[in-house]
Amino acid sequence: MNPTLSLSPGPGAAQETLKVRGACPHDCPDTCSLLTTVENGIALKVQGNPDHAQTGGVLCTKVSRYTERSYHPERILQPLKRVGPKGAGRFEPVSWEAALDEIADRLQTIASRNPEAIVPYSYAGTMGLVQSESMAARFFNHLGASLLDRTICSAAGGEAVTQTLGGKVGMKVEFFAESQLIIIWGSNSIASNLHFWRYVQEAKRQGARVVCIDPRKTETAEKCHEHIALRPGTDAALALGLMHELIVNDWLDHDYIDQHTVGWAALKERALGWPPERAAQVCGVPMEQIKALARDYGNTQPAAIRLNYGMQRVRGGGNAARAIACLPALTGAWRQRAGGLLLSSSGMFPVNKAALQRPDLLAGRWPRTINMSTIGNDLLKDSSPAFGPKIEALIVYNSNPVAVAPESGQVVRGFEREDLFTVVLEHFQTDTADYADFILPATTQLEHWDIHTAYGHTDVLLNRPAIAALGQAWPNTAIFRALAARMGFTDPCFADDDETLCRTAFSHPDGDKINFQELLDQGFATLPVPDAPFANGHFPTPSGKCEFFSARLAAQGLDGLPDHIPNYETAGSSSDFPLAMISPPARNFLNSSFVNVKSLRDIEGEPLLEIHADDAAARGIVSGAVVRVFNQRGEYRCKAKVSARARPGVVHGLGVWWRKLGLDGSNVNQLTSQHLTDLGRGPVFYDCLVEVQLDSAASL
Repeated sequence: MNPTLSLSPGPGAAQETLKVRGACPHDCPDTCSLLTTVENGIALKVQGNPDHAQTGGVLCTKVSRYTERSYHPERILQPLKRVGPKGAGRFEPVSWEAALDEIADRLQTIASRNPEAIVPYSYAGTMGLVQSESMAARFFNHLGASLLDRTICSAAGGEAVTQTLGGKVGMKVEFFAESQLIIIWGSNSIASNLHFWRYVQEAKRQGARVVCIDPRKTETAEKCHEHIALRPGTDAALALGLMHELIVNDWLDHDYIDQHTVGWAALKERALGWPPERAAQVCGVPMEQIKALARDYGNTQPAAIRLNYGMQRVRGGGNAARAIACLPALTGAWRQRAGGLLLSSSGMFPVNKAALQRPDLLAGRWPRTINMSTIGNDLLKDSSPAFGPKIEALIVYNSNPVAVAPESGQVVRGFEREDLFTVVLEHFQTDTADYADFILPATTQLEHWDIHTAYGHTDVLLNRPAIAALGQAWPNTAIFRALAARMGFTDPCFADDDETLCRTAFSHPDGDKINFQELLDQGFATLPVPDAPFANGHFPTPSGKCEFFSARLAAQGLDGLPDHIPNYETAGSSSDFPLAMISPPARNFLNSSFVNVKSLRDIEGEPLLEIHADDAAARGIVSGAVVRVFNQRGEYRCKAKVSARARPGVVHGLGVWWRKLGLDGSNVNQLTSQHLTDLGRGPVFYDCLVEVQLDSAASL
């Protein structure tokens, strides 16, 4: 392999055509290896790296158009200062020096009173270890700012598999191709996990049966042999119903259970309380569907479950993920490399987070923690002994909370506060950026160094800058270095450059599993993970076993066994709001990213609410009608689409559109709540009741 393929253009190389190796930065399990073709310093195209087995030369529609994002005419390429009212989106250019000086001065003034009044707000706008939480974490730790509980996507499911399996661990994704039964649970894989779907297709060609469990009849469900369209928030009931059938029919691997699990007797007793009749009634699916799936799962080897995060965005999401994660141990599916379960592989990577983020810079302080999923409420709280100081400053990077955080009406009210100092690091003038006091232009993935793990496979990827930074854009790391210097932070760690930070990511004894020279030479390196990691137990739990019963949860006063916990807003519980609503992602966006890429927005069309024909007819709704979707938290106007993708009683508010692109300046998160999940303190986006009416003020 020619290592020069991965070199960035430098002096004297302006006339060369280069292919620069990189990594997709977006919040997706696939973490693709990229090749960017650069000519005369201009990125001409981005494509999948054919040398990387997990990518196989294939990219999703979104990322294959990444140059449209980097060279977008609306890209922010200089620092901006607000000149109009908050939310109006009126700014004027300022120099970096002026912006950084004023930001540092404001932060120092606030920190002199109480640094916890300063809150960082970030998530997975980039999944890179360097441009996310390396220099930024060092800055906020040294400052003593509030900590952020980053819960908005995967917290409940992540906590669930950690309590059951010992971490975010599971089977290797490539071995799904050898499975004979694949259950895709809570995932629209074709839209959000494209490279996994290739393995499913390979398994199907070898005779595998594929079942999709999802309230919505997604593109993936259409391509599976069977679709189980359960009610939102009833996944634990289904899992317990399956367990019941495995037990009463003795479709169990008693040897595996005896040797490699904890809490079997208690789990057995609980599952026997969930006959398929009860589970079917709760889930709203035919009893025979549950029995048949249990029979297939108990009698097919190897059998594999691809669990995804959609199902855990409800009140009982953690318990549901725990219940599902117990299933492979009951049948001994872990014995084979093509059996078991995968939610996330991120726990397999030996990342030295302490070296990257330097929590020692807190120097013994214990700042409060703000949950990013309740930012709407927290921005409106006054100082109190229980809460701590009122939030006076918010530094937003790698996120767009005004669009993506739940109950966005509350979020907007918080961001509208004139006494809230807000700085946003961004590529575009998002909904959140409209409320900033300063917008600082950040580099895109084509313009900076980074290093990436994955949560859908077990490869580490290195991202080299393919082009020089456009305009006056700076990497996140450079911005926080500059602020640290202005605030007098002299620790040598603030001088680390980005390549050094990339090398730091695996700089501890287990880090020798990753050869940095291999990353430089080919752009990726594969972790040495056993093909069947739990064939003989050895789970990374305290007991070394799959923990059906979690003593750690019991010590917290929680139920040590998984159970079905009904939604906060259970279908049928409200006559005012009779419809359950879930808000799955639009296929051509990634959370709120790519919404402003016109070619992708043209494919996606417009904000839509999918509704079943029966529910539509009862309300006089036809496709194309403008509807008012509402509950006690607010209302949202969009177009209706009468669709067989929706089951009766459930509507789908496809998101996440920018609010400013909606019919009334809002999006579907106007309706979601700030309640939290049973485990992990995550949001409950899919635990939401609404009513839908024709908008009498709109013409059809």
